[in-house]
This record gives sequence, structure tokens and C-alpha cells, in this order.
Amino acid sequence: MIDRATVDKIIDAARIYDVVSEFVTLKKSGVNYKGLCPFHDDRNPSFMVSPSKNICHCFVCGKGGTPAGFLMEHEQITYPEALRWLAKKYNIEIVEKELTDEEREAQNERESMFIVNEWAKDWFHDVLKNDPDGIAIGKQYFRSRGIRDDIIEKFQLGYSPQKRDALAQAAKEKGYKSEFLVKTGLCFERNEDGGKRNEERGKRNEDANSQQPTANSQLVDRYSGRAIFPWFNVSGKVVAFGGRVLDSRTKGVAQKYVNSPDSDIYHKERELYGIYQAKKAIVKEDRVFMVEGYTDVIAMHQAGIENVVANSGTALSTYQIHMLHRFTNNITLLYDGDEAGIHAAMRGTDMLLEEGMNIKVLLLPDGDDPDSFARKHSTEELKQYIEDNQTDFITFKSRLTVENVTDPVKRSEAIGGIVKSISVIPDQILRSTYLADFAHRINMKEQTLVAEMNKYIRKDLEDKEKDNARQQERVQQASQEELPQQQVTEDDLLSLHSPTEQASQVEQMLMREIVRHGDEIIFTDVETEEGDTISLNVAQYVSFDLSQDSLSFALPLHNQMLEEAVEQSANPDFKAETYFCNHPDVQVSQLATRLAIDRHQLGGRFVIEPREGSLRQRVLHLVMDFRLDIVENRLKEIQRQLQQVGSDVSKMMQLLKEHKETKEIRDELAKRLGTDLVV
Repeated sequence: MIDRATVDKIIDAARIYDVVSEFVTLKKSGVNYKGLCPFHDDRNPSFMVSPSKNICHCFVCGKGGTPAGFLMEHEQITYPEALRWLAKKYNIEIVEKELTDEEREAQNERESMFIVNEWAKDWFHDVLKNDPDGIAIGKQYFRSRGIRDDIIEKFQLGYSPQKRDALAQAAKEKGYKSEFLVKTGLCFERNEDGGKRNEERGKRNEDANSQQPTANSQLVDRYSGRAIFPWFNVSGKVVAFGGRVLDSRTKGVAQKYVNSPDSDIYHKERELYGIYQAKKAIVKEDRVFMVEGYTDVIAMHQAGIENVVANSGTALSTYQIHMLHRFTNNITLLYDGDEAGIHAAMRGTDMLLEEGMNIKVLLLPDGDDPDSFARKHSTEELKQYIEDNQTDFITFKSRLTVENVTDPVKRSEAIGGIVKSISVIPDQILRSTYLADFAHRINMKEQTLVAEMNKYIRKDLEDKEKDNARQQERVQQASQEELPQQQVTEDDLLSLHSPTEQASQVEQMLMREIVRHGDEIIFTDVETEEGDTISLNVAQYVSFDLSQDSLSFALPLHNQMLEEAVEQSANPDFKAETYFCNHPDVQVSQLATRLAIDRHQLGGRFVIEPREGSLRQRVLHLVMDFRLDIVENRLKEIQRQLQQVGSDVSKMMQLLKEHKETKEIRDELAKRLGTDLVV
């Protein structure tokens, strides 16, 4: 556990700009900063950072918060994990008690997997540097590839001994559980009969983490005898490993690399090798180079080009593109000039274009990959070659599929493929520019290509409308019928509404006063039934007033926050805005941030204008407005029931009486509020 004093020290030290800028490219906007939101597919900067309030907020998806809240959402970590991340960044020492067996058992599973991976990374690296076999075999391999010691340190490269259970035994001696060695993919299980339990499960397409180690099974190292390449996520945590068979053993081996299986902390389509080491250079250069393998990334770094990542032979995913888009709009695909390299470049362009990336392509001379090419040339020669030979995707695809093709059918198909690629570009001006350039290049009328492109655009819109309709139908069916077998994704729910949209405008305004000013006194010398005098702050008054008639907010989260504000009011150091914005519950923190931040301060417009006057006047007025809302909603419900009552005279008379009484309450509230209502 982290003590309260240390938590306060971390919160005081953490600066929102410092934290967010680790993951998002921010540009100055008045007294604040803005950038592309890292939580949704954002093409126009909607993510704002306010240094003065020390919070961030997206005005599209609503996510954000304080430094800790941002990390919890972005990195999918717990509140204590976020505090530890911040403590490390700001060099704040955290002294924690030794965990008991029970506490260790209750530790967050994801955190345990990260801890095991971090230990394994250090163990592999130590073996490489200090073990005789590590030096003679592992380090010799890296030296044969021309990799310097400083680069070995930078990427924390390692070596796994040839003994099949060396890591498993070392981990057990340190107290790490077999369960997490298997779940991270560091080890697999071998039955007494020699069968690989994990491997067979993988072949059957089952989750590699679905079973626990059994008593009659032996743990076997997945990477024994291999050079080790740790995978770091964007925040620097070790999520996976790649292990390469060494050169002396590669003859006749079909699979030179073995990679970690998917787990709770690692999904290959969501990670990019080298992103942690490259992110600052990507922002500085405003460009990222995409290569295929580990050694390509490492060789480019050693040659002085650091803004480079690898997708390790898999097709680019939208998750990876969104990650890169946070740092730059510009990408160069840098691949071998062979058939595999050409295929890799071709398959990624359309998805990159659709996500608004500006693409250039560079295929290296035959026989060279980025690794070998970088080792043959100086930094200046490499940079100059890239500058002189990289081409935009139109030139690349045209040269490859259209130019020098005489067969009419093949040429027509190739032209259609390029036009289809252009059609997915979201920027209309850029789309038109590319199309005009392509028409000129192939000597064809631009109008013909425009007509063809519009067909693709219309079809794409129709497909998306159908997908959206199916998605909404699926969500509505699940919410209305509550079918247990109907799975609704987080994106489905997010597309329907944000939490504050379920509450009335008045309720939102009242909650904003509670978040911003909940601790501020608005009544003094209030006499209780016992004859004592007390003071009431905003939260206490709102809670007291609503409780008189057993009223509550529409949103359970609002009721929870009001209740917490009243409880915390006994603490003389309670500051509502600080308390809620730094709340360990991400939902509370994000809602508080949304209510605390002023849109006009961030270059936007108010959704709800605050009332003029003193805090006390605003709160009193809002509470009466809230009551009036409830009464008016009840009147509408009575009117609806009157329309459906039919011939039941008794029921009709009862409803008419209630309507009259409710209307009198409404009119009295309106009179007190100074509102003229039309009957």
C-alpha cells in the first residue's frame, strides 16, 4: 500500500502536460494545448490539456482526467499502478511493506504479469552480459550482426540459455508463480509423456492462459537457446518477447523467430516493436519509418535514425495506426525490394490512407533489407538515399501495377485498384489532388476517374450505414430484451450516449457546482432540531434539501458523488474538485474533469452557461430548478396516463386530482423562481 502522504506528494508533483505529451503530440492553443485524442479515432484535434487545472479532456468522447486518471484509461492500469508510474517519472520514492501471501494472491493479475516480464527481461539481459554461454554465444551473435553494446543496452537485448528449464528454475527460486510464467508465455508445460500442453491448446485455437499448470507437468522455457528481443509498450512496460534461433542453428529451420503468445497484457495487433524507443524521435522528425523486423529497427537506430518501428511481419492493424497517428501524420514504408517486401507495402496502404496518414514508400535494392542496407552506409548516406528515393503511394502503385502494362483487362483492374485506394482518403482536397496527379500520370481524363471514385465512395457509405444500423439494432435488442447471449461491445455502448447525456441539463449544472464548489460554505449558523448551530457547504445543502422529499439524481454516479462529497466534508482539507478529479474510479474522475473544465478556456463554446450571481444564489436556484423538472415530468406522465385511462371513471378522477395538486406545486415553484409558465 502507498501511504496517503506519498499519494499527495505524487499528485502535487504530477503535471498533466508532462504526462500526456509522453503519448500525444500537443500543440499550443492559447494558454492550453490540443492534440488528437488517444481514446478514439480522432482526425481533428479534440483533446485539450489545461495546465492551469492540471486536467485533460476530449470534447468528442469525453475521456480524460488528471495525470493519474489519464494513465489509468490510456494504459489500462489500476490507480496504484498509475501512482507508481508517476512516482518513477518524478523520482518520488515509494516505500511499501512486504506483501503477505494473501496480499500477493490478491494482487492484480495484469500487474503480476508485468512484474514477471520485467524480471525476465533483466534475467535474459544479465545472462547475455555475465553468463559464460551468454557471452560466448549470445553476445557473439549480436556482435556478428554488428550491434554495438550501447544499442544492446538501449533495447535491453538478452540471451536464453540452452538448458530447457533455466528460466523456469530461476523464476521459481525468486518466488514467481508458475501460473504467471505460463500466462505470459515465457514457459509452456510438458506432460510426463512429453506432450506440450500449451502448444496443443494453441493449435486448437484456445486461449493460452485458459489452464493452470498441473502437478504432473514440467515447465519448459519457450526461448531456450535463443537471442532475446523484449517488446516494450508505448509507456515502457515489457509486454512480450521475441526469440531468434542463432545463425549456427538456422539451417533447415522453418521458423527462426518464436514470439510471445497473446495474453492479458499483449496482443500482437495492438503493439509495435520499438515504439517506446522511437516515440520522441517520431514527434521531433514528424515522420515514422515502418520496417518489418527487430533487427531492421535496431540497425536503423544504430545508423542514427531513431524514428522507426516494426510490425514484425504481420499486417498493419487499425490499433497500430491509431498509435502512430498520435505522434505524426507521416509514414514511410521501408521494406525489402523482393516480392515479400512489395506485398507488405501494398497491403498496408489503403488502411493507412483511410486513417488519414500521408504515405511514402521506399523499396530497397534487391538483396538488401533495412538491416543490411543500414550497416553498409553512413547515417548521412542512408538519410540521403531515403530522401531521394521514397515516393508517394500513387507513384509506387502506378509503377508497380499500371505503367508498362499493355493488357487492357489487367490495366483496367490496376487503375480501379488505385482509384479505390484514393477514394478512402478522408481529406477531400488531398483526394482530389491525388486523383488529378494519377489522371495525368496515366494520361486519362480526370472526369472518368472521378466518376469511378464516386462509385467506391457511395458503396463505402452504404456499407457503413448498414453496419451502423446492424450495430444499433444489436445494442437496442440487448438493452431492451436483456438477452444474456447477446454480447454488446464497449464501442457499441459508447456510440449511444455518454453518462451525462442521461441526466437533465439542470442535474448536470447542479453536479458541476458540487464538483467545483462542493466544499464551499454557503449557509452559516443554521439551527438544528437539537438547538445547535451548524454551517452547510454546497454538497451538504443539496443533499439535505433533496432528502426532505426523498428525491435523488437520475444518474447513480451523481448520487454516489454527492454522497461521497457529504462524507468527505468532515475532512477540513477536503477540496471537492481536487478530490473528484483525482478519484481512483476512472468513471468518477472523467466525469469530474468534464464538469470541472471550462470549454471557453479551451477554445470551444459552453454547452451550458452558468448563472450569474453568488454561489449561494446559483445553488438555491438550481435546486428549485431540479425540483421543477421533477414536477413537470410528473405532470407529463399524468397527462399520458389520462390519455390511456379509457372508461375507468374512478381512475380518471384520481389522476385529475393528482394533476391539480401537482400543477399547484409546479406553479408555486415557478413563482419562487420568477418563471412565467404557459398553462
